[in-house]
Amino acid sequence: MSEPIPDRPDAEVLTRTQVLIAMGVTAIVLLIIASAWRYLGAVPLLSVKWRGLDLLTGLGLGLGITIASGLAYRIWAAYRVSADFYMAMVLKPLLWIDLIWLGLLPGLSEELLFRGIMLPALGANGVAVIVSSVCFGVLHLSSPRQWPYVVWATVIGLLLGYSALQTGNLLVPIVAHVTTNLMSGGIWKLENRHLVDN
Repeated sequence: MSEPIPDRPDAEVLTRTQVLIAMGVTAIVLLIIASAWRYLGAVPLLSVKWRGLDLLTGLGLGLGITIASGLAYRIWAAYRVSADFYMAMVLKPLLWIDLIWLGLLPGLSEELLFRGIMLPALGANGVAVIVSSVCFGVLHLSSPRQWPYVVWATVIGLLLGYSALQTGNLLVPIVAHVTTNLMSGGIWKLENRHLVDN
């Protein structure tokens, strides 16, 4: 039986297997939705171009998002509580090697759907960035008490969407998303070693 999350006795930490299965199933569902939308709506996929400058832009954006998240964590108490709950639920049971999946699965599947398909389908403009970002934020809602995390994810979605539009390259938000997940996950596991058994 799993144990409760600190400061949230109403929520339990998932097992490593449960988290990995949830990540995998979510990635598959998002890929199916993206593929169906692309096929049924004849939506062009935002292209992925392997350009060095765009790769560096994605890495820089991911680093910037990670730093901004750390600042928000320190100055916004509601976000700190929300992020701690989300991270404890998702990261506590994972091994260090699992952070690879935490980076890749959401980074690829979420970016394919929200920036790769949804942006072009909605017009590849400012309104499309806003709508896709709100949808991206809502995807991160695990309970009604998690609204600060949803707000933060929506802001990140705006940055990722804007980067996709400005560069015309899906590689930029993918790299930024993967980088952010890997760095944030690693930092959380380091700072919360006392909570992590593995």
